[in-house]
Amino acid sequence: MKKIGFLSFGHWSPSPQSGTRSGADALLQSIDLAVAAEELGADGAYFRVHHFARQLGSPFPLLAAVGAKTKRIELGTAVIDMRYENPLYMAEDAGAADLIAGGRLQLGISRGSPEQVIDGWRYFGYVPEEGKSDADMARRHAEIFLDLLRGEGFAQPNPRPMFPNPPGLLRLEPFSAGLRERIWWGAATNATAEWAAKLGMNLQSSTLKFDESGHPLHIQQAEQIRAYRAAWKETGHAREPRVSVSRSIFALINDMDRAYFGGSEGEDHFGYIEPEKRAVFGRTYAAEPDVLIEQLKEDQAIAEADTLLLTVPNQLGVDYNAHVIEAILKHVAPALGWR
Repeated sequence: MKKIGFLSFGHWSPSPQSGTRSGADALLQSIDLAVAAEELGADGAYFRVHHFARQLGSPFPLLAAVGAKTKRIELGTAVIDMRYENPLYMAEDAGAADLIAGGRLQLGISRGSPEQVIDGWRYFGYVPEEGKSDADMARRHAEIFLDLLRGEGFAQPNPRPMFPNPPGLLRLEPFSAGLRERIWWGAATNATAEWAAKLGMNLQSSTLKFDESGHPLHIQQAEQIRAYRAAWKETGHAREPRVSVSRSIFALINDMDRAYFGGSEGEDHFGYIEPEKRAVFGRTYAAEPDVLIEQLKEDQAIAEADTLLLTVPNQLGVDYNAHVIEAILKHVAPALGWR
């Protein structure tokens, strides 16, 4: 059995060919798709976060809205770029959104990917400490955020407050118990996966990672997941961790599916998203259900993970994306033992 959710980047474009032409469209359609996915029996609605782009950017208003409109489905991110985040303000926003959702948030955080502008986090007021990199800054922000989610008091109370205080040092409010165990790290390397395990975060592995062996993505991800679980066990955490992988998977059920995705290339690609950092980009799976089932049986990383996030082409509209999700749940997942 696997949890199956969707992952949306929330693109919008004023193009007449786009079904999502504005920021309002992207946000409102994201809510509608989460509602539809819950009705179909999917387990999660996840959203990517990009800044300075015509994509979803500020996750917490969206997560709170989806939380208020749904009852069961998990709500998450994959991922929030911690280079841009104030960990204290984020802890308040996350606590509020999680309480509205009844404890269903699954927040993916990370160092983030290359953005639309040069060093965009500087415009948000963040600069790495001397001798540190932006990746170091992201991990430091993440560590502060995790500490805040423990709910322990740290701030000295005013002796003459406007409102009465509870005894002792004060914590940020609202506090949502259990959210600390529902934080995921999006790891692009084996080393950062092991670091995440030591800090007690769940693991998200995307449709790309930095190339560390030259093997196909699914093999490298499977190795990453095994390294993560070994580090988790060595650290001695009491609970079992969760692991997700993202995939572009389309079951070709009708002529529209074939028109959109029938010509998709079924191979991984290697390239550079940063200077001197070679990455492997995962293939798109697009085939008739019986063929798709046999292809997915060979994906080692999916086999290792407990959660699968289906990337969706959100600009094709809510109805079509609901169809994409339903096709996997109905025609593929049962034959693979995921349902």
